[in-house]
Amino acid sequence: MSERHPIIAITGSSGAGTSTVTRTFSNIFRREGVNAAIIEGDSFHRYDRKEMKLRGADAEKNGNKHFSHFSDENNLFGEIENLFKTYSQTGQGKSRKYLHNAEEAAPYKQEPGTFTPWEDLPQQTDMLFYEGLHGAVVTPEHNIAQYPDLRVGVVPVINLEWIQKLWRDKHQRGYSTEAVTDTILRRMPDYVNYIVPQFAHTHVNFQRVPLVDTSNPFISRDIPSADESVVVIRFANPKGIDFQYLLNMINDSWMSRANTIVVPGGKMEIAMQLIFTPFVWRMMERRKRALGLA
Repeated sequence: MSERHPIIAITGSSGAGTSTVTRTFSNIFRREGVNAAIIEGDSFHRYDRKEMKLRGADAEKNGNKHFSHFSDENNLFGEIENLFKTYSQTGQGKSRKYLHNAEEAAPYKQEPGTFTPWEDLPQQTDMLFYEGLHGAVVTPEHNIAQYPDLRVGVVPVINLEWIQKLWRDKHQRGYSTEAVTDTILRRMPDYVNYIVPQFAHTHVNFQRVPLVDTSNPFISRDIPSADESVVVIRFANPKGIDFQYLLNMINDSWMSRANTIVVPGGKMEIAMQLIFTPFVWRMMERRKRALGLA
């Protein structure tokens, strides 16, 4: 953790909805005049799309049916850890982009599924913002979770997470239901071993819970809407959280435990604004004091 160079990490599985949290933070940064260096977790995959497919095919031939993007062998955990450490100390580091589709790839004149070259982060940023699969990973070799000043988990109930992944991969990436199902099954051991343990290290978790039947996510025609959901928000340390203020500001919300508030699904973004804006204020105030600017 660093007062001079704070880090925020959003972590969640593929299809969890981390992009919603990122959009909310982008709005907070813009409104509060925060210059954040944005890091995409997919840029720390070890292999590009073609190489990953080849290695996956080889792994299956050799009897490994659980080769996935979630594991340590297919990600650059050391580089994420080094980026967080370096940024926390100096405000600098290197990053790149993973180009998911033709639209993202066009400005770089590269193929989709490839990486841009590594580049230095912009100068004079106020904080680092990471969104991806591994923002709070702890393994025997690496401790990424020790560096972010704020760690946020996005964890829909599993059937909803699968529905969101199925819808995205089918409608936005052109995959079949069978292909997405195979990916879900193949990733399950690494999901349990690498994704789930991170949520013991997060400061705040957001879990969307549908209020409609999602018992068979593989035949669902659409994603349950926000109005058909509630969001369970759990604080690892509730000290300093003004729950009464949140209850007053968010209609139809309630406390389910001493550290947990439940809000209507349609109020998730306003809840994030109310919760995270003070976090950002405090980070910026500490940064200014540490730099002698306050």
